[in-house]
Amino acid sequence: MEPTAIDRKELFKDVRRIVLKIGTSSLTNEDGSFNRQLTENIAKQVAQLRELGKTVIIVSSGAIGIGCEELKMPLRPREIPLRQAAAAVGQNILMREWMAAFDKHNLKVAQILLTYEAFSNRMTYLNLRNSISELLEFGVIPIINENDPICVHEIEATFGDNDKLSAMVASKVEAELLILLSDIDGLYNKNPKKNDDALLINAIEKITPEIESYGGSPTSMKGVGGMRKKIEAPKITSMSGCHMVIANSTAENVVARIVGGEKIGTLFLARDGKYRKNRTRWIILSKAAGKLIVDKGAEEAIRKSRGLLPSGIVGVSGTFDRGDIIEIESEGKVFAKGITDYTSSELKKIKGKHSDMIEKMLGYKNYDEVVRKGNIGLL
Repeated sequence: MEPTAIDRKELFKDVRRIVLKIGTSSLTNEDGSFNRQLTENIAKQVAQLRELGKTVIIVSSGAIGIGCEELKMPLRPREIPLRQAAAAVGQNILMREWMAAFDKHNLKVAQILLTYEAFSNRMTYLNLRNSISELLEFGVIPIINENDPICVHEIEATFGDNDKLSAMVASKVEAELLILLSDIDGLYNKNPKKNDDALLINAIEKITPEIESYGGSPTSMKGVGGMRKKIEAPKITSMSGCHMVIANSTAENVVARIVGGEKIGTLFLARDGKYRKNRTRWIILSKAAGKLIVDKGAEEAIRKSRGLLPSGIVGVSGTFDRGDIIEIESEGKVFAKGITDYTSSELKKIKGKHSDMIEKMLGYKNYDEVVRKGNIGLL
């Protein structure tokens, strides 16, 4: 059920930092050419928002599509090396287009290419956040994309056409609003391209299994995000007090109107409007090196802000070292992430044992707890 009587103008009145994600489908015309009109419209709106004291960070897809067009590929390739080659060619052109669009408003842009590892290393995480903040202080518009040419994983399999990437960026820079622009008006209760009676959902307070079912299969063939993956983004933003809106990029002055509080697209409300500590947010967003399976008692203890003792561990999955991020699972569901103080091989020896047995079995003891309470983030 939708939340009632939401005044978006009131909700967004104090928004100062915005992350704007633009999908491949929006940046590509029907004939496959680049949608230069959109980048120019976006640049104009961003310039207007800056005059109101707001800062905007752009997460831009489109490099692979532009590269395919430039290299005259008849179809978007499935082979990773070809897609990486297309991305390498297209990213240069993509940035040139953004530079030209913002130059008309005397604004400079900066290219930032990211991989998931940037969010998993604590020092890199902090440095990235600081560099983005410095760019904004200089009045520069950061343009972020996944670093496709060097990704060791399948392109877009990790971030999902930058939907997840934009959510992670929004959480990292403590943005109050994330806007996802695509080729659809928002989230419907059924596929609007197949059902004339489909209803657009105005606002969503919590991602339930029913809401996830509305995502269905990907709605756009040009990009790879699809509505299903877009629904994953607010799971991240809501934890950091960031609202999110999915809207159609073809709507006139869509960004400025959304920020102004108009009821456009689907609004995903932040959870309780509270921010998590940066360290907890980093733990949650980091890539896990392995997994610990725990019993119900251990889960209840963790949910009560206690650490994880070896006695509560029933299984160890993956190979990891001390200081790595691990998932914590109970009854088939991952409910937390944490920083382990023991290696996977050590944990296989002491799992299910009382803390008093650690030194006897290993010859040493780091801590009584396997994962200390300050190093755990609940999902």
